[in-house]
This record gives sequence, C-alpha cells and structure tokens, in this order.
Amino acid sequence: MKKIFLLSFAFLFTTMFVAQEDIDDLPLEDVVVNKIEQALPTATWESSYKDALNKSKKEKKPVLIYFTGSDWCGPCKVLDKKLFHSEKFVNIADKELILYEADNPRNKDLVEAKRLEETYNLIRKYHVKSYPTLVFVNHKGKMIGYKKGLILTEYYYPFINSVIENY
Repeated sequence: MKKIFLLSFAFLFTTMFVAQEDIDDLPLEDVVVNKIEQALPTATWESSYKDALNKSKKEKKPVLIYFTGSDWCGPCKVLDKKLFHSEKFVNIADKELILYEADNPRNKDLVEAKRLEETYNLIRKYHVKSYPTLVFVNHKGKMIGYKKGLILTEYYYPFINSVIENY
C-alpha cells in the first residue's frame, strides 16, 4: 500500500513540474501572438455627446449613452468587460449604434473637466440615479430606451436589438 501511495505521489509530483512551461523558454513570437489573441475587442466611442448626436443624425443610428463610475463601480467594470468588450457587442455597435460613455469617476483627474461637466448635465437630464445605466437616445437627445443595473450579459442583447429595430 505504501509503494502505491509513494508511486502515485511521485508521479503527481513530477507531472506537476514537467507540465508547466516557463515563459522565458518560449520563442518571442509565441508570447506576442498569445498576447495579441487575448486582446479584448473594442468598439468606437465618441469623444463628446454633441459629436455622438451629430453622428447619429448623419448615420441614422441611435446613441447609446453608458453611465459609469469607471474607477469605483464594480458592476460597471463587469459590464464593461463582459458586454462592451465582447465580440458580439462590438459587431452590433459598429453597424447599428453610436456610443458615448458618460464617466463619473471618484478620481476626477481621470476625466477632463469639460467632459465631466457634460456627464453631470446628462445625469440630470436623464435622471440617472445608479450605475451602470444605459440610456438610448435619438439624434435630438430624446430618450428611446433605458436600462439600469447589471444583469446577465445575454439579457442586454434583446433590449439593444429592440431599440435598434424600433429606431
């Protein structure tokens, strides 16, 4: 019984160390390709609310305003990673939406003063009370859709698609 235990332990111990590769032993191109493959897809976000509305009018697409607290809101960080950096969302957004992020971080140095003032105006205008909040507007700034809080990522798509179809 002792021999079986020792042999099992020895086998487990050796395979544990043999199975691990040191990144220093990998060729540089393998490391770089692996890092590139892990990069998250990213959609295009407008730099100002006014630019988003103008682009909306020109391209006849709704604007999605994403209200977030980027440096303090845990659910916002989850939504950002699981929804906004998903390939499915990026494909929809590139074809069907104009995106604008209204960030209200605790560290006010993360956002320029003009943009922070714009965010405060939008918070008042659309009565945003919690984060994350998604507000869809037309090219005139009229609200056409509203969803607050974090839900399962897949539940956002029917909502987004219904806004797009009814636009």
